[in-house]
Amino acid sequence: MSESRLVYSTAGDDRCPYCQKTLRKCRCEAVVPRSFTAPASIVIRRETKGRKGKGVTLICGVQIPGGELKLLAKQLKTLCGSGGAVKAGVIEIQGDHRPAIEQALKNQFPGVKIIGA
Repeated sequence: MSESRLVYSTAGDDRCPYCQKTLRKCRCEAVVPRSFTAPASIVIRRETKGRKGKGVTLICGVQIPGGELKLLAKQLKTLCGSGGAVKAGVIEIQGDHRPAIEQALKNQFPGVKIIGA
C-alpha cells in the first residue's frame, strides 16, 4: 500500500522532474546535469491594465524551470530596486524598467526584445 496519497497541495509546479520532491528538498542537481534549450524569444513589455494605473514591466517567454525563474526574478528585482512577482511563468517587475531589464537579459539569453512604446 502507498505511504501517502496527496489530495491537495498549494505547492504548485515547484517539483523536481527527476525525483518529484520539492525544489528545496531536491538534491538531483548534484547528480543529474541540467541542460535547457535556449528560449525562442523573450518579450519585455509594460502594462497598466488592472493595476489602477500603476505600470509594471512583464517578461514573457523565459523557458526555464520554476525555481530558476524565481531566482531570475529576484535578480531582476534587485537590479531595478523594486518589487515584483512570478505569476504563471511571467515575471512582473513594478515600474517601467524595460531598458535595464533588456540589457541584463541580453547577456544571458539570445532573442530579447521590447514590445510597445
